[in-house]
Formats: sequence, structure tokens, C-alpha cells
Amino acid sequence: MTAESDALAPSPGGLRRALEALYDISAWLAALCMVALLVMVLLSIVGRQLAFHVPGTDAYAGYLMAGAGFLALAHTLKRGEHIRVTVILGTLHGRTRRALELWALAAATVLAGLFAFYSVRLAWQSHLLNDVSTASDATPLWIPQLSMAAGTVVMLVALIDELVLEWRGQRTGAWNPEASHNE
Repeated sequence: MTAESDALAPSPGGLRRALEALYDISAWLAALCMVALLVMVLLSIVGRQLAFHVPGTDAYAGYLMAGAGFLALAHTLKRGEHIRVTVILGTLHGRTRRALELWALAAATVLAGLFAFYSVRLAWQSHLLNDVSTASDATPLWIPQLSMAAGTVVMLVALIDELVLEWRGQRTGAWNPEASHNE
């Protein structure tokens, strides 16, 4: 390789920074959904107190809740905060533990891949069919479904990332012993 092609090749640190940025952006979007959800709930409460109604607040609150949940999945995984069955993992060591970690990550990656595929497909079909909410808001359903599709795709990326890191023996924080004290 020449010095010029070496300079153009992406560094592993650059890919890691890009992935971390993707997870952080997804978490920030989830946080924005939570803030918007709070606004919807407060608007509904104030509306009841002052005798006015804003149509669609319940539906939008639901959309925002789903968006917050799905968009936060990858960031939560990467921070080791997903619920894990640590009773068995805590007793295993060495190759057996690593094999179980690899199996669990591979199975989760396959399931996340299916979930991402069908979530994206659902949003796309809703767009093609001009499917709208049956609630009073009549929102085109592909719009709120985008957050589910994006969240599942980012979760798939995060699981592939974790699987590759575990395979290479570079995974850190795969199991937080402190978290098991909360179970």
C-alpha cells in the first residue's frame, strides 16, 4: 500500500467514533421524544383544567412513547443496561462463558435483524398504502413508524458491533457485576 492509500483508509478509531455517535444520536432522539411526551401529557392536563381539548394528544403521546423506547435500545445495550440473566453467567468462566456470550449475541442479532427488516417493511408499506391512524389525529402511520424502524436498525447495528467485539475478544463491559446487585 502507498502512503496516499493509507491516508485515505478509515481508521478503526474513526469507525468506533462513528458508531458511538450513532448510538448517542439515537439516545438524544429518544430523550427528545420523552420531552415531547411530557409536553403532550401536560397539554392534556392543562386542557382538562381549562376546558379545552387538543385533538390527537393521546395518539401523539403513544407515538412518542414508542419512539423513545425504540430509539433508546442501542444506547442502552452499549452501556450494559439491558436486563440479563446473570445467574448462569456469573457461574461460568473462560471458554464456556465466551461461547454462551457468542451464542446469545448471535441469536439476538438474528432476531434483531428480523425485527429491523419487518419494522422497515411496515413503515414502507404504510407509506405506500397511505395508511392513516384511525384516531382523531389521522396521522399517516409511516411517520411514527419511522422511529420504530430507525430504533430497530440502530439496535441491529449495535448487536453486530457487540458480536464482532466479542468474537475478537475486545468486548468490554459485557457484564457489569454491579448490575447484578439490583436484580
